[in-house]
Order: sequence, then C-alpha cells, then structure tokens
Amino acid sequence: MGLVEQIWKDREANVLNPLAFSQVAQERAKKIDLEGRDNKGKAKLNKPAQIRKFYDVIFSLNQRAKAEKANWNAIIAQLHRQLALVHYAKGRELVSDSFVKMMDELIGAVEKKEDLQVITDFLEAFMAYYKECRPKN
Repeated sequence: MGLVEQIWKDREANVLNPLAFSQVAQERAKKIDLEGRDNKGKAKLNKPAQIRKFYDVIFSLNQRAKAEKANWNAIIAQLHRQLALVHYAKGRELVSDSFVKMMDELIGAVEKKEDLQVITDFLEAFMAYYKECRPKN
C-alpha cells in the first residue's frame, strides 16, 4: 500500500486515516532514518537540516494557499518545483531513495488546497518523529 493510501482512509470523501499523523508518520520517519545510515549506523544521508528545507518550503506554500487571493497555479507549480530539487538532492547523495519516493507520492497527490494542507500536516508529524530519530541536528 502506498503512502497516500495510508494517509487517507477515503480520499474521495476526504476522510483521513486517524493514525496518519502518528503511526504512519512515525514508521516513515524510522524507515527514512535507517535508510540514511551506513552499515555502521552512522548518519550519512537524510540529514535533518536538508529534509527540513523541503518541509519549510511546503509549509510556506501551504500558508500562501490559505490567502484569499492565492494564485493556485503558481503555488502548485512551486510545489512541483520541489520535486526537481528533491531529485537534485538525491543526485548529490544528500537524500535517500525512500525520501525521494515519499516526496514524489505526497506532492503527486496534491490536486486542491485541502490536499496541500494534509501533506503539510503529514510532513510536520514526520519531521517531529524524524527529530526523535536524529536528535542532535
């Protein structure tokens, strides 16, 4: 089951999985943390500061989307621009495949402002659990 299917219990009815921001976010944070470590357990990829940059931009776009006269086309274009930057970070060996896949799925699921709010909320929960996995940065 994909991440988007885990977040929404019924996407058509806009019903969220009650565990999306707890269990699902925590499991994803642990997976991405483990994938970013070398065989000795040292953090190599997915450094919190790097991942936080992507969350900050998405949070900012979500705030802009809430404005009464928000230009949704510009916001969605900037959101999809983040995919290019995520893949660039992957090419520079800063983030792992799992992080790229998560971002691809989340951004690809955004069709309307409410979707952007949900992925922003999910990423906020993910970041909280990720900080637990990597507390020093």
